[in-house]
Amino acid sequence: MVNIGQYNKLKVSRLADFGAYLDAGNGVEILIPTRYLEGVTEVGDELEVFVYTDSEDRLIATTEKPLIEAGKFGFLRVREVNPKVGAFLEWVPSKDLLCPFSEQRNKMTEGNVYIVYAYLDDTTKRVVASAKIEKFLGNIFPDYQPHQRVEALVYQRTDIGYKVIINNLHAGMLYIDELFQHPEIGSRITAYVKKVRDDGKIDVTMKDTNGRRTKSTADLILELLEENNGSMELNDKSSPDEIAELFGCSKKDFKKAIGYLYKTQKIEPAKGGWKLK
Repeated sequence: MVNIGQYNKLKVSRLADFGAYLDAGNGVEILIPTRYLEGVTEVGDELEVFVYTDSEDRLIATTEKPLIEAGKFGFLRVREVNPKVGAFLEWVPSKDLLCPFSEQRNKMTEGNVYIVYAYLDDTTKRVVASAKIEKFLGNIFPDYQPHQRVEALVYQRTDIGYKVIINNLHAGMLYIDELFQHPEIGSRITAYVKKVRDDGKIDVTMKDTNGRRTKSTADLILELLEENNGSMELNDKSSPDEIAELFGCSKKDFKKAIGYLYKTQKIEPAKGGWKLK
């Protein structure tokens, strides 16, 4: 069964002058136009393609990359507003994504960017967008362990931190007082679970409190040393900004990683910094 609005691996069932037909199962074939075929394609070749429906509800395959797949959240720009149906968002280079008026939190404006959730409408069998993202979050109670690594989409700043979407499923919060660098709205970051609250929302941090972050920073330090003839001029007096730029961590984490490497006898003090032992 083909997944509309997502990537699918499909085999070429037959060739045509204007492209190729892909086997979607149950006797269904999906056209992929010639302009999306790379190299010589033969019957039986397997292609990874994105599948969507065109204006006549026909299934179309493409190798163009969508900005988001069905079942995921992301930021999309409004290309055009149709006064009858809603806003059309930039999605696939050759295809816009409709956000109906009924799925807009506030009236969308051409040129502005909004966070939306893309999903397959059961009635029309078309992928549409919704800006009412809350109704798509937390429908499955979170089953995360402390320190578990997750993907987080940063979508809103508040007085206490940043609202994030965890693994395209749950709402979370990243607190300002724990940050050494502020993430950009719309960025996807690696985070770690601190706590799952009774309401199903999740507190996360960018710092792995289980010790894995220290080892990761230590690996980056070793890589820098190896790239610089075994030495570096960074120490306890180096600025937090310089450390954050090089290693993406706080000065506190840097000092922990240095301590770990020194304790395991991988580095030793050098003039103005450290060197490989």
